[in-house]
Amino acid sequence: MSTSLPHDSSKLDNIIPFLAEKLDLNPSQMAIERFEGGFSNLTFEIKTDQGNYVMRRPPFGLKISKAHDMVREYRILEGLEKAGYSKIPKPILCCEDESIIGAPFFIMEKVDGLILRNKLPEGKPLSKEFFSKLSRNSIDVLLELHQLELSKSGLDQLGKPEGYVERQVSGWSERYFNSQTEDIPEMSAISEWLKMNLPSAQNIGFIHNDFKYDNLVLGGPEDPRIRAVLDWEMATVGDPLMDLGTTLAYWAEEGDPEILKMFNLSYPSGNFTKAEVIAYYASKSNLDLEHILFYYIFGVFKVGVIAQQIYKRFQMGFARDPRFSALIHVVKACGKTAWNSIQTNTI
Repeated sequence: MSTSLPHDSSKLDNIIPFLAEKLDLNPSQMAIERFEGGFSNLTFEIKTDQGNYVMRRPPFGLKISKAHDMVREYRILEGLEKAGYSKIPKPILCCEDESIIGAPFFIMEKVDGLILRNKLPEGKPLSKEFFSKLSRNSIDVLLELHQLELSKSGLDQLGKPEGYVERQVSGWSERYFNSQTEDIPEMSAISEWLKMNLPSAQNIGFIHNDFKYDNLVLGGPEDPRIRAVLDWEMATVGDPLMDLGTTLAYWAEEGDPEILKMFNLSYPSGNFTKAEVIAYYASKSNLDLEHILFYYIFGVFKVGVIAQQIYKRFQMGFARDPRFSALIHVVKACGKTAWNSIQTNTI
């Protein structure tokens, strides 16, 4: 048995006998390692002589929102499985007993493949054709999610679509001001602009809410097919265009601020531009994209708020990852980027 864990690892050691009993595994042939990367919930690989699993648990420290609700994320995977959606890791078990590791957690299968982080993988050159196909494949998957059947599968029980857009604008604005550490005029102004420019039309669909390349498991460096979508903690039923807006916010292009390229490897040659993402989505959806600027602005604002929340946790000592110290610059870049789009009426 071996572990490679962050602080509070004594609690995580308890997972070995727990899983040995629940999954009929040999505890002497188990090891736990944390996956590096990511800015939110913590993910660990559990290696066993009968195959490997993945464990998800909330971050240490402050409980920020339902985004860290492990039971809910597990139920989402179960609902997607019931709906016949295959691009997910199979959910294995969920534990709400916080005495085991200090927080609720769940176990799912490990899907092997290539996950693109914020840098090109060493020794694995990716071609322009690879990124072109990946761009198309990823938007196809996003469209597939947005068009899932909701009632028979029970997915409609995961959210309240009525008034979703207004609640999101209000909620993310409140989160920003609750976590604010310094005055960033653009972020305050964007919050007000969003409240004043709510679209009148409402769309309903299943949405991922954090859809970007590093949440996709690909076939390999020569195979841009998507084997699985990961990190379902913010998934719900709401307006699909809010989901598209968040994806566009993460969809960095070559000319975007360098610090905003840390979230998505969408800027190398061959990838769709933001305009091409919008055009491709529109060609395969019956939704009206007339107000796509609003949804994009919201997406950029939300990315800024997420960065602000994590930065505050870092300042308070609840998050120790040194990467988090730079996140205030992400907040500022999001503010400037979104405010410039508002002033120029362009994406």
